[in-house]
Parts: sequence; C-alpha cells; structure tokens
Amino acid sequence: MSTAPPPASRHGDRPRWWQTRGFVAAMALLALLPLVWPAIPPLVDLPGHMGRYRVQLSIGDQPWLAHWYDFRWQLIGNLGVDLAIEPMARVFGLELGTKLVVMAIPALTVTGLLSIAREVHGRIPATALFALPLAYSYPFQFGFVNFALSVALALNLFAWWLRLARQGRLRFRAAAFVPLSVGLWVCHTVGWGMLAVLAFSAEMIRQHDRAFGVTARGTRVPWRRDDLRRWGIAWVRAGLGVAPLALPLLLMALWRSGDHVGGRTFDWFDWRAKFQWILMIFRDRWMAFDVASLAVLFLILFRGFRDPSIEYSRQLGLSALFLLTVFLVLPRVVFGSAYADMRLAPFAAAIAVVAIRPRRGLSSRGASTLAVAGLAFVVVRMGAATVSYAMFADSYGTQLAALDRLPQGARLVSFVGETCHNQWTMSRLEHLPAIALERRLAYTNDQWSMAGAQLLTTRYVAARRYAHDPSQIVTSVQCPREYWRPISRSLARFPRDAFDYVWLIRVPDYDPALERGLIPLWRHGRGTGSSALFRVDHSVSAPEMPGGLLPPHA
Repeated sequence: MSTAPPPASRHGDRPRWWQTRGFVAAMALLALLPLVWPAIPPLVDLPGHMGRYRVQLSIGDQPWLAHWYDFRWQLIGNLGVDLAIEPMARVFGLELGTKLVVMAIPALTVTGLLSIAREVHGRIPATALFALPLAYSYPFQFGFVNFALSVALALNLFAWWLRLARQGRLRFRAAAFVPLSVGLWVCHTVGWGMLAVLAFSAEMIRQHDRAFGVTARGTRVPWRRDDLRRWGIAWVRAGLGVAPLALPLLLMALWRSGDHVGGRTFDWFDWRAKFQWILMIFRDRWMAFDVASLAVLFLILFRGFRDPSIEYSRQLGLSALFLLTVFLVLPRVVFGSAYADMRLAPFAAAIAVVAIRPRRGLSSRGASTLAVAGLAFVVVRMGAATVSYAMFADSYGTQLAALDRLPQGARLVSFVGETCHNQWTMSRLEHLPAIALERRLAYTNDQWSMAGAQLLTTRYVAARRYAHDPSQIVTSVQCPREYWRPISRSLARFPRDAFDYVWLIRVPDYDPALERGLIPLWRHGRGTGSSALFRVDHSVSAPEMPGGLLPPHA
C-alpha cells in the first residue's frame, strides 16, 4: 500500500473528465434521480418518521394528539431530520419538506466520497466511481434517515478534515470541529462515531509518516526494530489530534444516564447475520441484480490487491479496516435500536473502494476505460433504483386512496401484511399507516415507543397491546421468534372500544366472519394481498377466532 499520492497528481497534468468539479456536480444530480418521482420517498421506516414529524409540528394545535402521544424535546443523538423538518415544513409543507431533506442525503453521500477521493489521491481515481451507488445502500432503503444524513455529513466533514491537515491549518481545524462534532452527534450518534474512526485512522497515518515513516522526498524508511514504538507514538499523537471530536462523549454519557432512557444492548457476534448484511449491501428489489452489483464491487476490491497497476492508499485502507472492525464487533441491537451493525457495512466497503488508485504506470487509456466502466455501473444502478422507486410509489398511491374515506382525528388501528420469510423485496408498506397520522391527524398504532431513543412515545392506554409498533404487522401464521400476530388473532382481539376505524394493507387471507361489526368503506382486491378500510360498529360484539377459543399471548 502506498503512503501518499504521486506528486504530479496534485499540480501536474490536466484533470480528466471524471476529475472535474462539473462531473462531481453531475454525479450529485444523478443521485437525486430515483427520488424525483415519488411524492413520499419509499423508504421502509420513513412514513413512520413522517407521522412523528406531524405530531412534533401539530401537537400544540391539536389537543387530541396530546391524549394519544407524548412528545418531549430533549438532547439525544438522533435528531437530524427531526430538526431539519422544522424550517423545511414551514416553507414547503411536511411532505415536500421531508422529500427535499431525504433527496439531499444521497447527493451529499456522493459529494463526500468524491471529495475524500480527491483529497487523498490528489485527483479522483476512476475506481472511486464504483463506490457511488452505495449512496442507495440497504440502510438508506430501510429509511434510517437520521443515520444516513449523519453519515453523508460525516463523509464531507472528513474530506474537509483531510484538507485542513494538508494545508497545515491544524489549530483552525481543532477549533472548528468542536462544534461540528457536537452538531454531527445530534444528527445521529453513528455519524459522529464514523467521523471519529475515519479521522483517527487518517491522523495515525499522517503522524507516523510525518515524524517517522516518510522522508521529504516521499521515500519510505526501511523497517527498523523500533517500528512498533513508532506506531505506538503515532497512536498517541493521533488520539490527541482527534481530541476536538471528543465532546459528544460527555453528551452521550448524560443522554444514556437519564431516567427516561430505555432499551437494551444485545445480540453480539451473530456471524451469520453479519454475512447476510454484507450480502444485502445493495438490497432493493431484484436479488440477482443486487448481488451481481455487490460482486462487481468485490471484483474492484480484489483487483486492488492483485493488479500491479492499482494500489491502495494506506490512509483510507486503514480507515476501511477500522470500520470493518467496528462492524464485526458491534452488536445488532444497541440501546434498543436494531440493525446497529448492519448500517456500517456499506460504508466500510465504500471507503475501501475509494482507497484504490492507479499507479503512475497505468496508461491514460486504461484509466479512461476504468472510468467509463465505473460511470456505466453508476448509471445502471441509479436507473434501476429509479424504476424500483416508481413501482413502490405506485403501490403507495394505491393504498393511500383509502385515506380519502378517513375523517380527521380518527382513532385508527392498522394491520399490514408480512410473511415469515425474509423476502428480498420488502413491500415498504410496514409504516405506511403513519401517513394517516401525517395527513389526517389520526391515531395510528405503528409508531415506535422507545423512551430515550426518540422524542415521541405512545400514551393511548385504551389501545393496550395494539398501541405501537410492531402491532401493525400481521402474518398468516405465528412466525418463530417474532412479535407479529396472525391476522386472525389481530382482527379478533384488537380492543374495539379504543378504535373507530380499521385499515388493512395487503394482508393475508382470513375468514370473512372476522369482519363482523366492521362496515366496509373502501376495498382493493380480494383474498391474500387485499386491502380495505372499515368503520367499527360498536353496537356489534367482536367475533371469536375460527375454531372457538382464542389463543394466548394475543
């Protein structure tokens, strides 16, 4: 692995077409394309977040919301879009404001990756283009928008961190990154943690090479017996160098020590799950296509080790190794927040790809060929995402037609169909009921209720076990190791005195007798995968489940 970019790459030959600022801007615009058509970005968790934003913005004006939900502002490391939506919703409205914030995330991710590549290598290497489709990686598809926004910001801040070091403006960097690190932590803790890991690894290489490892001419000093000591000194100096990023450690200690905090940390070292997270880095709609795209990424990484015309930057190579280590060590659930480890896998891969650069001996024609291949990879992935998102948007439109029959302020219980199999193509309807909260100010039972993890908790006692997520998820049978209920159990057991309306979204087939006391207002389809909106007739008693006795643990 190489230490620094060739001197000529800083101030030498004219930049190629993929190394210009215009190309970076074009790639950022291309990253917006999949999100242009859908009115609501079809990300799994995003509709649920939009419901929370509605409570956040309207709870002071609509008194019934305070009867159902408890919303309290507090300083936590998970407020990125929650804060951004305050001005955006007032200017553009909640739905368009949310869409614009979400659209900024992949664009910022692209500019961050290309800025890091330019700063480390002197010019953007053609291989860096292969990392750009990771702006639409699985964590983003899942709708972890605060996390995704914080990582996009962290990438851009890391590029600036490297630039200030190259310019020798270390005192200014230290002063600037104290408030920036706090702001990034407020956006999301993981983004701050990623910036700290990236900055520490880069600072470690810089300190080692500046003091011990590289001569003024860029020649590597041969290995000596005291190399371990030199690396130890570099480690200490790197720690001191990233000290300006440490203030959020105090904020995190205060956050997690409060009485309001809930959530456990568990599920360590599940290697089978971690392998699946890597396999699902590009997970969207078409499994064969997504896995083939991952194979292309690994082919590029493998070529970096095998091809003598390509090398790795030690700076970014160490950063990728550190991120991979954190991914392997981190448990699946941290403080009640699931999929904590999964979120890091795409960005460890992205930094590893950005770490690759051609050696000085690579021909101009070879670099151009790589750039064309990388651009084709970006265009194909973005084009497929555009088609996929349009299809999801059509599904959203079909289901949301039910809300035309729902009055404002309705007490609504919703049930969304799911299977016991982890199907590659997710319906992305799991939190669509929250759009009833966002558009109709209705109660919905899909909101998360984890004290300390976010600002909203449910307080509608009458809903009992149908008050919050995941009570909206229903299946045809009881799934192993899941809290989801069968559709028959949910229809028979939900507290009818607590709700006035029932919304079924692509549910499994069920016995029509379970509709007793439910007056249909809207339907789409019949049998498995059908949807409907009902009004509850409180004068009719709830039906029993087919077979007579109700099962326990309803």
